[in-house]
Amino acid sequence: MENSSDVTSIVLTAYYGMEKLKHAYFCIFLIIYIIIITENILLISVIGIEKTLHEPMYFFIGNLAANGVYGSTILLPALLSNLLSTKYEVSVACCQTQIYGLFTYALIEFTILAVMSYDRYAAICHPLHYHTIMSPSKVYKLIVFTWVYPLIAFLFFFSLTLQLRFCQQAIDKLYCTNYSLVKLSCSNTAVISIVGLASIVVYIFPQLIMVLFSYAQIFRLCLSSRKMKIKAITTCTPHLFAVSMYSIGCFFEILQSRFDLRHLPYETQVFMSLYFLIFPPILNPLIYGLSIQSIRLSVFKLWRRKNAVSF
Repeated sequence: MENSSDVTSIVLTAYYGMEKLKHAYFCIFLIIYIIIITENILLISVIGIEKTLHEPMYFFIGNLAANGVYGSTILLPALLSNLLSTKYEVSVACCQTQIYGLFTYALIEFTILAVMSYDRYAAICHPLHYHTIMSPSKVYKLIVFTWVYPLIAFLFFFSLTLQLRFCQQAIDKLYCTNYSLVKLSCSNTAVISIVGLASIVVYIFPQLIMVLFSYAQIFRLCLSSRKMKIKAITTCTPHLFAVSMYSIGCFFEILQSRFDLRHLPYETQVFMSLYFLIFPPILNPLIYGLSIQSIRLSVFKLWRRKNAVSF
């Protein structure tokens, strides 16, 4: 710490590549943000209003939509503000807040997807006992867990980053990440690196085991019955698509954090950087809204009811 300087702001140098088309980028990301907020709030509203959708699966879908709003709101307003700026500079405190928000968004997303996989396992493998296994009290506890656990768990690790001082201030990204911020520190970060690797096991392993266990049981059941195979495909396809998008986003983030990708076209780097924070929130409502008939029918019902009232 004694070699630390008093760096109080971080420069996000990736924005310099957007300067020539910054107003076009601003319009694109503003439209994306409006679409994300509209889609997810509509889905949450439909699930909240329609009593026929007050089932565990739909509650989890609603929480996935709420997390999409949370993650995109952490990223996109700040991104839009930076595009209108000329300095592309944020305070260290804002950078740290963004890191906490984006990381907890990712962890909440994976935790909800893991719980949803368990819900699909219960529905397919134990249909007669489904409402006993997924009782209202258990569903509420799982929902609270999906939010409280990530918010508290990451704070323990992130408290180490909060103690650092910095002697550099340039991050070659459009937003702050913990790995990028730690690299700017003048201090010895060996402890943070070790704790960070250990924390990955705590953050990811339980959810990963839940997903693998659930789908292993579903797959085993599908081998014994063609009827169960069709039911599983119909029920699990939206969830598998959401898990795939999450996995692709994690893969892109690992590539960008650990490897030098400056040889790639700038647009490709932007796409990989923002995939995780834009595509799941914008596509999840469409996936579930279009593929699940009960949600589609509820949207049409509310639309007809609104039109009837207006006339």
